[in-house]
Amino acid sequence: MNAERQYDVVVFGASGYTGRLVAEYLNEQYPNADFSWAMAGRSIEKLTAVRGEMGISEAIPLIAVDSDDPASLEAMVKSAGVVITTVGPYQLYGEELVKQCATHGTDYVDLSGEPAWMHHTIATYNTVAKASGARIVHSCGFDSIPFDLGVFHLQEHAKAVTGSTVSRVKGRVRAMNGSFSGGTIASLRATMTAAAAQPEIIATLMNPFALTEGFSGPAQPDGDQPQYDEELKSWSAPFIMAAINTKNIHRSNFLMGHPYGEDFAYDEMMLTGDGDEGKATADFVARDKTLAESPLKPGEGPSAEERKAGNYEAIFVAQGTGGEMLITSVAGDRDPGYGSTSKMLAEAALCLLNNPELGEGGVTTPAAAMGQPLIDRLQANAGITFKIESP
Repeated sequence: MNAERQYDVVVFGASGYTGRLVAEYLNEQYPNADFSWAMAGRSIEKLTAVRGEMGISEAIPLIAVDSDDPASLEAMVKSAGVVITTVGPYQLYGEELVKQCATHGTDYVDLSGEPAWMHHTIATYNTVAKASGARIVHSCGFDSIPFDLGVFHLQEHAKAVTGSTVSRVKGRVRAMNGSFSGGTIASLRATMTAAAAQPEIIATLMNPFALTEGFSGPAQPDGDQPQYDEELKSWSAPFIMAAINTKNIHRSNFLMGHPYGEDFAYDEMMLTGDGDEGKATADFVARDKTLAESPLKPGEGPSAEERKAGNYEAIFVAQGTGGEMLITSVAGDRDPGYGSTSKMLAEAALCLLNNPELGEGGVTTPAAAMGQPLIDRLQANAGITFKIESP
């Protein structure tokens, strides 16, 4: 589609755990694609093996690229319309790729849930990307597409029902069945290591407006302790992805010119049910350290059967200007971290590819860059549904 680039899409990290899933999705979902794509990674031998294991045509090119070799990264970036990168932790391996994409006007999507690093890329490369027209979109997986677009979808519903957006939204995970991979755990540990070495990072991690440069909104609701949601008749527990999702949602509001209001407040938790059992579950979740203590290493994660058996659903709750309850939902048909994430990442890249007019150059977010067109793609192709539940 892009006559100036050799490939429309390049999957960087295609021999890794998540990169394999992205390549598999592109191959299965778009067998007669009207776009060109390639697989990139450090080892041609590994890429060749993955291509064969996935039943991908030998016509799909393989590119040798090393995140420690700026020249190889630059060559890949110059050849691509959009780069999909699954090579993380991004704070360790991702900076040069962002720099090259921002410099050369190449669109970029990743799975980053690393807010301190994202804060850094905004400060360092946002102006460069604006000048080149590159759309640098972080967090195009389970963190934070369902939540960022979920709030966007609720606000569109609020406007249709009441004529205006709402300034207070609750995000609540109603179901989540799936497991994490070693890559996610490595990113978490890299962030904790960086915070120990650079205490100023802790302030970034704690600040809900860490990604809205120059803007700080009102105090936000606490979501770090179990609480009872009266309107939903359920206990809620802290949700591990809230720290990154909330920051991305506030950045979306900021980049779009505050359509949700400069006084917008948002929190995100996990529903655990009513009564004593619901409270006990919320208390257990709040104390759980499974992720931090997991022995999984990068390249390890849930099996194909586990990915297919997984699912998730989040609801978004607000009160309209007339006092009416507004509830929308987002649901996915695979495990959130990988089965569904790989589809979201691929569709985000294709949305940028097919909609060059969307958004502006700069370090942006899924909702600010793609909004409704991405919702439409996810519903049409990726088994992700956005529903209006009330009124």
